[in-house]
Amino acid sequence: MTFQHPARRHGDGRRGRFEELAELASNFTSSPVFAVLCLALVGLFVGVHAAGLSTEWQVLVGDTMAAVTLLLLALLKNAERRAEHAIQRKLDAIARALLEQQEGEIGQAHEDLKAAVNIEERL
Repeated sequence: MTFQHPARRHGDGRRGRFEELAELASNFTSSPVFAVLCLALVGLFVGVHAAGLSTEWQVLVGDTMAAVTLLLLALLKNAERRAEHAIQRKLDAIARALLEQQEGEIGQAHEDLKAAVNIEERL
């Protein structure tokens, strides 16, 4: 097991299962449906305490909230790291293309800049 940047794990541009799951989680957590589910879970947490249900119910609801939080942390951090990598590659391509242009040559950097457009969709 290696600890590489998530965007560099697959050099051929394909994504692994975890990267795809992280992307789906990122899209889902930014939706209104997820916000409603979170509000329902918090409402359930408050309702269980207000109703004075047994400690087992309180622990169950609290543990569910903690599990959701940890899962989202892992998935969203992966998506964040891939986006960060895509932005850095775009900035590097822009800098190389500007340097080439300033030196009066058109070369590989301009091709790299074209390839960097929409790179986050491939990572």
